[in-house]
Amino acid sequence: LPFCCGSLPVTTQGSQTQQLQKHYGITSPISLAAPKEFDCMLTQKLIETLKPYGVFEEEEELQRRILILGKLNNLVKEWIREISESKNLPQSVIENVGGKIFTFGSYRLGVHTKGADIDALCVAPRHVERTDFFTSFYEKLKQQEEVKDLRAVEEAFVPVIKLCFDGIEIDILFARLALQTIPEDLDLRDDSLLKNLDIRCIRSLNGCRVTDEILHLVPNIDNFRLTLRAIKLWAKRHNIYSNILGFLGGVSWAMLVARTCQLYPNAIASTLVHKFFLVFSKWEWPNPVLLKQPEECNLNLPVWDPRVNPSDRYHLMPIITPAYPQQNSTYNVSVSTRMVMVEEFKQGLAITDEILLSKAEWSKLFEAPNFFQKYKHYIVLLASAPTEKQRLEWVGLVESKIRILVGNLEKNEFITLAHVNPQSFPAPKENPDKEEYRTMWVIGLVFKKTENSENLSVDLTYDIQSFTDTVYRQAINSKMFEMDMKIAARHVKRKQLHQLLPNHVLQKKKKHSTEGVRLAALNDSSLDLSMDSDNSTSVPSPTSAMKTSPLNSSGSSQGRSSPAPAVTAASVTNIQASEVTVPQTNSSESSGGTSNESIPQTATQPAVSPPPKPTISRVLPSAHPLNPSPRTSGNVATKTPSPVTAVKRTSSPHKEESPKKIKIEEDEISEDATCIDVNEHEKMETKVGLNIFFSFQKTPSTDLSDIPALPANPIPVIKNSIKLRLNR
Repeated sequence: LPFCCGSLPVTTQGSQTQQLQKHYGITSPISLAAPKEFDCMLTQKLIETLKPYGVFEEEEELQRRILILGKLNNLVKEWIREISESKNLPQSVIENVGGKIFTFGSYRLGVHTKGADIDALCVAPRHVERTDFFTSFYEKLKQQEEVKDLRAVEEAFVPVIKLCFDGIEIDILFARLALQTIPEDLDLRDDSLLKNLDIRCIRSLNGCRVTDEILHLVPNIDNFRLTLRAIKLWAKRHNIYSNILGFLGGVSWAMLVARTCQLYPNAIASTLVHKFFLVFSKWEWPNPVLLKQPEECNLNLPVWDPRVNPSDRYHLMPIITPAYPQQNSTYNVSVSTRMVMVEEFKQGLAITDEILLSKAEWSKLFEAPNFFQKYKHYIVLLASAPTEKQRLEWVGLVESKIRILVGNLEKNEFITLAHVNPQSFPAPKENPDKEEYRTMWVIGLVFKKTENSENLSVDLTYDIQSFTDTVYRQAINSKMFEMDMKIAARHVKRKQLHQLLPNHVLQKKKKHSTEGVRLAALNDSSLDLSMDSDNSTSVPSPTSAMKTSPLNSSGSSQGRSSPAPAVTAASVTNIQASEVTVPQTNSSESSGGTSNESIPQTATQPAVSPPPKPTISRVLPSAHPLNPSPRTSGNVATKTPSPVTAVKRTSSPHKEESPKKIKIEEDEISEDATCIDVNEHEKMETKVGLNIFFSFQKTPSTDLSDIPALPANPIPVIKNSIKLRLNR
């Protein structure tokens, strides 16, 4: 293994005194303490605990990856020479024209797991066009017998060619530099390389530039890598590893670990894991995490700067990339996802405190909590399509917009928390005789307790409506929409989840209610975890042969004729359950028994000081559909940095009357929103009844592919009645 005990960088007083003269980060270190024998022992135990999870790749597999990348690099050089000859460049230039494959992401950081894909960048000189990459290079790849599943996504935000090369999945981006030749020793961190480049090339270069900067900004790369492996596994096991759903992605976790390494430059992995939880359980968000002082290169590229950009002031958990143009890698984070992550940081600190006191083993840190026992109320979101290919595209779009639904639910005045599980699952068919591919996500809900003896009507219609409108509108605009692509939602009580999910997912078996969610007859053995997802949350269990892998949201948007969807109706679910409480998440609160050191204020101060928190709260107009731009779609632009001051939208934006209505007689309850009392003895608990009904009105069949602008009513008119009645 590349991280065996013999290679652990145990710091001694003499060996690294010289190295410590170099200053890392924007503040002074918190501690320069060298590791003790106990720390080395704990680090070795950490390595042994990590091994069964497959986070280390065998040397043979590593060499295979190097060989494959070598072949790919030779193909690039050969292709660029051919292009140069076809464009009649001088022979002296052709002989030294170069071209190179760079890697980035987890492979470049040295923390990739078994079977992980490789992110690569093809760098070409100025006479090679992007069209050449997607034509002649694509054809060259197609001729290679080792290449399978070749596909080009030229219109993506970051254009990419995807392929499987000798069993290894590779994503290749393209960047054309303003150079006549590409030298072998090219350093992509050089900001001058960005001059005169188009925005797609700058975006493509960003991954490599950020990864290389991170590696240059940590005191000890081996310590950083082992710590990052542990933190990434922990995040995946605890369902908080997903950039697209509003948690953190790989580069964000890497930057948090890198910042911890800067603050404790002499510490080894066992100490760094503990300090990671200490630092970020106490971090005063939304102060940004910065690895270096931002630099201005006068290239007029947009950078993260809350002094200049008002939208940057509303980012809740900013983690800023170190390479120009600096960006916030966590603009998707919402109030709920930050609340969940901060609580996980605090629990991680408590567990690592126990480990340092020899009261617990490392295995406790990586125990996966049961998401499906955590809450009493869940929203199950389903996406379905008639073919597997369409499902991949439809699911990718729906997943990329789920954070909008979470944001809508957060703004409801009766909802405290909306926690989406990054893992997706196959859903049972509504009609066993009909060919249909269905995927579902589960969102845990926490409702606020009602006061006194009021009966409250909570209407979630608008929350779901604006989400589905946004998804359908984007699908039609991108000409991806097809007949029978559907979105459905259900409210499910905890005890009813067994009707949707396999037993091995639910883990803890409980006595289940006979009343059910009317989806379809379900055989648990016919279900398995979704195996077609991005391995960002794929975590093998060391004690089970079953492997989980999240949803692959990659799917090219291809132009197609887009008829309107047919009429569908989901079943009505009448459910009652009790209130769930959520722990307070005061980010400045100190937690942990043995962790009494405080994070210096300078450690949390941004180099670019953001403006004071706004005192005026903003509310999204209720009649305006959510359809944010790609860059800001995930940030909570409708909230102030402090969720305490945010004004929540009332639950029924389309109604003039107050959302709080005292209901005495049963006939006052609307026909499509009824409440069933099951447990009369639960008088002291808040009882919630929720009914969901979806109906899609069929619009005239129209070929939307040639319509430049949306007609007055091009998408399904979705009349959702999603109402809760809270009885005290």
